[in-house]
Amino acid sequence: MKIILASTSPRRQQLLALADIDFVTQAVEVDESVLPDETPQDYIVRMVQAKAAAAGQDLTELYETGEGHYLVITSDTIGVLADGVSILVKPTDKADAFAMWQKMSNTQHAVWTAVQLTVFDNKGNSLHTENILEKTEVTFVELDEPAMEAYWASGEPADKAGGYAIQGKGAAWVERINGSYSNVVGLPLSQTLVAIKNIEKKVAGL
Repeated sequence: MKIILASTSPRRQQLLALADIDFVTQAVEVDESVLPDETPQDYIVRMVQAKAAAAGQDLTELYETGEGHYLVITSDTIGVLADGVSILVKPTDKADAFAMWQKMSNTQHAVWTAVQLTVFDNKGNSLHTENILEKTEVTFVELDEPAMEAYWASGEPADKAGGYAIQGKGAAWVERINGSYSNVVGLPLSQTLVAIKNIEKKVAGL
């Protein structure tokens, strides 16, 4: 069964590679606008469903071989402040990053990841799905101006949701986490591997 990670995120690719999973990557494009009154959790679940559907439609060339099944993995991660509503996005500039970090300082935020694993047959039909919705609580130390200045100058925060990378210099700001570490990086790895094994058993019976 060919495994396709429908993501260009280098962090998700690195995590799957750590588990010695044989996979290829595929970029997908969907409308990522948040709907009115949509919760952060509903939003990422809808995103992974939309990405899976888009990836399935883009597998035409693979289907032409007429062989086997294809497992498409889609994932979406979002950070949410302690109010449970405010979404942590990529900072637009230094001032935006500082404003966001001040809200995260000396408090807890949540990182949510939705994962969908979808099995397609060689005709592009969806045969089976497994879904994961994982939450990790992250507590930051109290941040001061010099720390924020130094971190911004490093260049690391610019393209990261929440303006930090737990696998990088941002780890110095993390007092503790409650939940999956890899989930904060972008993919709850152990949970995803369990889902892959479950799917492999099901596909064997198809």
